[in-house]
Amino acid sequence: MLDSVTTSEGLAVVHLFCARTADTENDAVISAVKAAQAADVQVVTAAILGHKAELCFMALAADGWALRDLQTALTNAGLVVVDSFVSITELSEYAQGLPEEMKNMRLYPELPPEGKNAYCFYPMTKRRGADNNWFTLDFEERKELMYEHGTSGRQFAGRIVQLITASTGLDDWEWGVTLFGVKIDDLKDTVYTMRYDTASAVYAEFGPFYTGMTGPVEEILART
Repeated sequence: MLDSVTTSEGLAVVHLFCARTADTENDAVISAVKAAQAADVQVVTAAILGHKAELCFMALAADGWALRDLQTALTNAGLVVVDSFVSITELSEYAQGLPEEMKNMRLYPELPPEGKNAYCFYPMTKRRGADNNWFTLDFEERKELMYEHGTSGRQFAGRIVQLITASTGLDDWEWGVTLFGVKIDDLKDTVYTMRYDTASAVYAEFGPFYTGMTGPVEEILART
């Protein structure tokens, strides 16, 4: 039997953006999700708006093999993965000294949050340009800029739950941002407001956005 592949702390995370095929079997998709959940994998199912994907399965687990098993089961059920993102939960270097409860919320989040069914995911990277290079700034300057960025985000407490996962060395982008909102415009307002912060306006680059609605897998499949 293959050994578990885990993180030192926190959880491994995969976002699987999927499309249906003529061979997709709803019952098999549901069984795949339920089997993963029974194996202590958190699975968030979302219906995606627009042409980029039909469904998203965001999964978090201690063992990378548990995520791979879910991916295999979903493809065996007739879904095609059209995009994906691999990352891990982590504590930012700028967030040291947080209370234990807040640390655990970042490392071991419990998803999806109740009452926040508007969903958005996007990847991002910090710039390394000749004029604006995040990684040549000293730590204190970066910390100050991230504090400003976090202050902007805290305006949306109660409207948004945000999970930032780390993907440097794991995927093409350096971080993944997953937002859960009460309303769709909560997602837009959060991203719009925070883009004016220097950490974002000067030093950030963004990948494709996936937006939709979360819910029980059975109900999502019935409406997609």
